[in-house]
Amino acid sequence: MASSRSFYAAFDLCVCLGVLCVVFVCFWNSHWRGGFAWDGTESQFNWHPVLMVTGMLVLYGLGAVLYRLPCTWSQGKQPWKILHAGLMLSALLLSITGLTAVFQVHRNLKIPDMYSMHSWVGLCTAAIFACQWLLGVVGFLCPCSSLRFRGGLKPLHVWMGKVVLMLVLASCISGINENLFFALNGVSAAAYSSLPLEAWFANTLGVLIVAFGVVLFGILSKADWQHPDANNEETALLLREDRSGQLIDNRVRVKEESHDADI
Repeated sequence: MASSRSFYAAFDLCVCLGVLCVVFVCFWNSHWRGGFAWDGTESQFNWHPVLMVTGMLVLYGLGAVLYRLPCTWSQGKQPWKILHAGLMLSALLLSITGLTAVFQVHRNLKIPDMYSMHSWVGLCTAAIFACQWLLGVVGFLCPCSSLRFRGGLKPLHVWMGKVVLMLVLASCISGINENLFFALNGVSAAAYSSLPLEAWFANTLGVLIVAFGVVLFGILSKADWQHPDANNEETALLLREDRSGQLIDNRVRVKEESHDADI
């Protein structure tokens, strides 16, 4: 009971930080960067940070801790698997839209693509995330996937999920920093170094993003908050599959022995 209360306290903090991240990135681009449009101008570019923070960070992060909710432990896992996949798909679609926005703006304004560290890390993150989602759907939602394949895939799926989250945090922080350099230093060489109000606000957004990631990793790393069947489910499935295989082998062996006896 105490573990559940501490989990929900951490989860509520995670949700609040996620909401603050979305509010801050929306206000920053609305108030200081000129608002939003989809016309190939810098106003279209402003969709990029909003969609990436909302999708790749917040929705992805909340989807990652979905199975830790104690209210899901007494229920079947299939509906929660579908919800998990749906949240991740929403995050993926938002990130694809965000990438589309920035590439269209670069093409329209004759800005080179993929020259910064932020763009390299960000595109790799989106590609790994897409592969992770497809592999998860094939492995855990398709009825045709074998139990042994699921059991072998789960550790890789969990590890890749954490890798994507770390890359998302790196992409968000480097993106905020890069955006501030371009936006502020274009006005004055010392504009960013003088730390105007916009820089304070955007840096605070970066701190909120880091705090969100810290709380999220704390939830994912605490063994007491793991689904009670998480460690035993795949093992039981594999044992069941092995027993099935042995049963089939025994039947084949009996049939062959009977055939040999007849001969």
